[in-house]
Amino acid sequence: MTTMTGPVDRSRMPAPGPVPPTRFPVVQAGRLSNGLALRTAEHPGPPVAVVRLTMPVGSASDPAHGYGLAALTADMLDEGTVERSGRELHEALDGIGARLGIEVGADSTTVTLSTVAQHLVEGLGLVAELVSRPRFDPADLGRVRDLRRSRVQQLRAVSSAVADRVFLETLFPNHPYGHLGIGTDASLASLTAAQVTAFHHDAYQLGSATLIAVGALTHEELGDAAERTFGALTVRPQAAEAVVLPGDLGGVGPPASRLVLVDRPGAVQSELRIGHVAVARDTPDYHALQVLNVVLGGQFVSRLNQRLREEKGYTYGVRTGFDCRRAPGPFALHGSVQADATAECVQEVISQMAAIGGDRPVTAPELEMACAALTRGFARGFETAGQVARGVASLVLHGLPANYYERFVPAVAAVDAAAVTAAAVAHLRAEEAVAVVVGPAEALATELTALGLGEPVLVDA
Repeated sequence: MTTMTGPVDRSRMPAPGPVPPTRFPVVQAGRLSNGLALRTAEHPGPPVAVVRLTMPVGSASDPAHGYGLAALTADMLDEGTVERSGRELHEALDGIGARLGIEVGADSTTVTLSTVAQHLVEGLGLVAELVSRPRFDPADLGRVRDLRRSRVQQLRAVSSAVADRVFLETLFPNHPYGHLGIGTDASLASLTAAQVTAFHHDAYQLGSATLIAVGALTHEELGDAAERTFGALTVRPQAAEAVVLPGDLGGVGPPASRLVLVDRPGAVQSELRIGHVAVARDTPDYHALQVLNVVLGGQFVSRLNQRLREEKGYTYGVRTGFDCRRAPGPFALHGSVQADATAECVQEVISQMAAIGGDRPVTAPELEMACAALTRGFARGFETAGQVARGVASLVLHGLPANYYERFVPAVAAVDAAAVTAAAVAHLRAEEAVAVVVGPAEALATELTALGLGEPVLVDA
């Protein structure tokens, strides 16, 4: 029985203790007998296992007139294999309690499977089968492609999706990052089964891929299951045209325009995207950049949210973020605002971008709050086997050191106000900011023109 040794002062909140160190599982690196890179991590607890096959091939690898090819190819993987129809494949997955997921980002494609640990070999065998011997039936391809085209057409009515697409097209003209992974209606309509088969042949050779296995098994058991399944595959280098290396992405030219307007007649809100091309994931001041973003617009009590939501009442909320890819990705503000306050909000965002690196640097309370937001819940991001597997995949994709997650909290804690200001000066360029507005064009054009960003360029949704 516990007894109280003194009075409890309930008039004030208790002071928070120090942030406990993050203990990321030991990750063992090796290769299978065929040369496929392997990472394993033990995760004691529930009897589950998660595998991720990650390949450095994403939407940036789409050919110039074939936007959406990488995502369409990935979407076809679970439509059946040489040995099984799509229905038989999913019945086999259901039979072992497995869940399959396929993700395509700008820089990578990842196939994920989670199952109970005792069925890991069967699960890995199914992943190896669908990755190496997909069926690519023309009838299935036509159906999947038509579904994706329908989705693209539906997204034209979604202001946030339109803003995302137009923003990338404006920031990255004629660049591999200048389109959404889903592609366009015109590009999808032109894609054929032969193109999908050829892309798979070039991109899925596994020479640059990494297989990640995490679960309630030992390193030896995880590695043995991988060898028994993926070890039987032939591993060759991926075709050079299918893997876009960061150094091959080249410099990004000037944006197509600094002010783009997509008309939504009668809309009472405007969807905004404001930002510019920023930095790659390997920037040495990454931790200072994260603190900077939290203060500016990365949390609910950020400067922009306080100004535009709490003080002005123009929005339900806005957020900012640095999309740090293998090559420089975008910094962007996302949010919807009251239509008749659109020009004022654009001006406020650009002003705040300039101020945090100039006459209104980060304050001590802001710094403390931002560091706490980044560190106090950090360890919760690695509670499950799936979260650990995702963390390992990030280490692999960006070439980060094995102890990166253990070093994250101390690195953030070491960021001071001077480092935040330096990051703002280096990576926030208010004078180059591009604004994409999806809203009522006739009502907004005059006020937007007065911002000094040039004449609004009107584009279709």
